[in-house]
Amino acid sequence: MRLTKMHGARNDFVVGDARAQPLSDASSFARWICDRRAGIGADGLILLEPSTVADVRMRIINADGSEAEMCGNGVRCAARWLEEAGEGERVTFETRAGLVRTELRAREPEYLVRVAMGRPRVVPVIVNGNTEAYVDLGNPHVVLVRDDLGAIELEATARTLQKDPQFPSGTNVHVVAVRNAGAVSVRNWERGVGLTQACGTGAVAAAAVAIGRGLSVSPLEVIVPGGRLTVEWDGEGEAYLTGPAVRVFDTQVNVGDAAFR
Repeated sequence: MRLTKMHGARNDFVVGDARAQPLSDASSFARWICDRRAGIGADGLILLEPSTVADVRMRIINADGSEAEMCGNGVRCAARWLEEAGEGERVTFETRAGLVRTELRAREPEYLVRVAMGRPRVVPVIVNGNTEAYVDLGNPHVVLVRDDLGAIELEATARTLQKDPQFPSGTNVHVVAVRNAGAVSVRNWERGVGLTQACGTGAVAAAAVAIGRGLSVSPLEVIVPGGRLTVEWDGEGEAYLTGPAVRVFDTQVNVGDAAFR
């Protein structure tokens, strides 16, 4: 199978076209290929599959073999992969979170893709006795707003929340610090991966909370360890995420290799 290593704000993925060559065990393959010592190394595997309701189906398999509903950085990488394969500048993806539309915005000086992310649904949730924000974007997010990013032991807090009965399928967790009305800083912990350099759906979740509380305005720059993303949201309708999609290298592996079984 031909594979492409890509990243969006250093949230990295291996992209494979499974439309002509399906995988019998995508979970085991993802664990192998995402291993940073025994495989290519990535936060997740993106598989492109046939769809009857969209241009293509995108599956995102986390590094631990679990499957996510949606991935904002990953879908931009998939959009670039398809555009460079001659499949158009606008792509509609079928995902477990619903239909997601992407549009190429620039090739130079960096390759930028804009994603229609759906309508964020923000509700209060109690975490460690405090009222925090829970955001549903087709996948789950807990957003903790603090004066500085170091105010939370993010990894420890996130791992504890995976056992919280309020989140039966686990949850992504983000800590947000407002820089000014036009920019926030965010750190991310993702289910099935751990701490990541960026999280696209997490950036939208963080922006939705900051904008909804009147702390920030749209468009909002979201500064993450791996780079910068832009979120547009009017507080009611669909949110949009714009950010880079970087192609790192192409390679080929033997999917019959016993190493991942």
